Amino acid sequence: MALALVGGAFLSASLQVLFDRLASSEVLHFIRGHKLSDSLLSELKIKLLIVDAVLNHAEVKQFTEPAVKEWLLHLKGTLYDAKDLLDEIATEALRCKMEADDHSQTGSAKEWNSISTWVKAPLANYRSSIESRVKEMIGKLEVLEKAIDKLGLKRGDGEKLPPRSPSTSLVDESCVFGRNEIKEEMMTRLLSDNVSTNKIDVISIVGMGGAGKTTLAQLLYNDARVKGHFALTAWVCVSEEFCLLKVTKSILEGISSAMQSENLDQLQLKLKGSLGDKKFLLVLDDVWEKGCREWDRLRIPLLAAGKGSKVVVTTRSTKVAAVMQAVHPHYFLGELSADDCWSLFTKLAFENGDSTAFPQLESIGRKIVAKCQGLPLAVKALGSLLYSKVEKGEWEEILESEIWGWQNLEILPSLILSYHDLPLHLKRCFAYCSIFPKDHGFDKKELILLWMAEGFLRLSQSNIRMEEVGDLYFHELLSKSFFQRSVTQESCFVMHDLIHDLAQYISGEFCVRLEDDQMHEITEKAHHLLHFKSSSSEMVVFKRLRPLWK
Repeated sequence: MALALVGGAFLSASLQVLFDRLASSEVLHFIRGHKLSDSLLSELKIKLLIVDAVLNHAEVKQFTEPAVKEWLLHLKGTLYDAKDLLDEIATEALRCKMEADDHSQTGSAKEWNSISTWVKAPLANYRSSIESRVKEMIGKLEVLEKAIDKLGLKRGDGEKLPPRSPSTSLVDESCVFGRNEIKEEMMTRLLSDNVSTNKIDVISIVGMGGAGKTTLAQLLYNDARVKGHFALTAWVCVSEEFCLLKVTKSILEGISSAMQSENLDQLQLKLKGSLGDKKFLLVLDDVWEKGCREWDRLRIPLLAAGKGSKVVVTTRSTKVAAVMQAVHPHYFLGELSADDCWSLFTKLAFENGDSTAFPQLESIGRKIVAKCQGLPLAVKALGSLLYSKVEKGEWEEILESEIWGWQNLEILPSLILSYHDLPLHLKRCFAYCSIFPKDHGFDKKELILLWMAEGFLRLSQSNIRMEEVGDLYFHELLSKSFFQRSVTQESCFVMHDLIHDLAQYISGEFCVRLEDDQMHEITEKAHHLLHFKSSSSEMVVFKRLRPLWK
């Protein structure tokens, strides 16, 4: 179900692009200026709204009903066709404007504009057929619309991702490897006096889903030094919805007794009284950006705690740490070392954690661990999956398969949640990055220019440049751990392999790479193509391959 919902978010983003294009002044002026039917565009928008209404339900059903999955594939292809058509209308509108300007110019300017118009002249062939192409698009959507009832698709929000089990403060330390250095750094901070002007210091652990943030917080929380230092401790799993009432209740249950009340004022007064100038440690696990604004209201009763009290927050977003005024530096969890990953894997994959009894499996196992790129949750999931499997063929099958094919693994919902938390405009930008190869060093300026060329950037203010919008988009993705700063190239950014796999899953067959002139299968769905050679830093991006198949 988790994978099904990913595709839905991408299609919703694609539909939003089309609605924006339909309302653009270029399209409207061209249609009216050439006396084409306004009603056709209205009908096109209505058809798009109809399929949009059942999209969420379709995303859930596609996992169990192949016909629904096929319906979604046809819809995605049709949306790309519609986007291409509207792009061509906008381009033709620009060409017509250049022709009009040409009549009012003289000299070199007129000569250059004539050349520019001549280059764009082939697009004029589309003018007479635009109306018929819009009708063709409506016809395709009508076919999809007629199938809605037959497939049993209903209007509504559909099903959401199944809720994850909340974390607790308990930890099996025998399955924890590495992170000793950062743990001791944080321990020193926890046991020291506050370094900020705030009465209670906030310490943040930041990292992508599955990096081990919760495990590190559990190790700190259960350390004997912490138990002896703080008079009161509480652990609260916040997750995606930061409910102030629920969080306050959970803190009270941790430090005193439960209070059967739905009155937030009474609960906060009780919390303030229970703290009573005692040294207090609070762990807020898995805090998301959309809920962290409630922190200002939660911290008020916490100010009654004694000097040296601390709050540890785990999050995927540096913005959460900033909003909660976490002290610097933020503790960012990067990749677990190769040795620690192997220790974790052998603990879970081999009986008694001993790999020496299976020498034929060890080399395969190390390659499997390398695919996880230092992500503890992925190592843990694969180690558990392979436990009790002793056949070499079973291990090779896992090594050769794609991680996103292992739909029962916990890693999937963990990373997909991060994607679902993105606004629509960032979903488009992220999915587009699948066109680049793994381990690609992203140049921020070049990527922003490509986003601009694709029309992914949307101006919200008239006094801001498009490049600045792209910069905001990029740093938003960076703050949410979709990109990481390269450790080898200071000016570049990289994407974790599993995050890249997620982008590939979302974009499907619509984004294709041609690497070192090796021809990969290119289906008629292909819309974007990147050609590059590993021996050269040059890359060429192609767009709109669909006309090749007409």
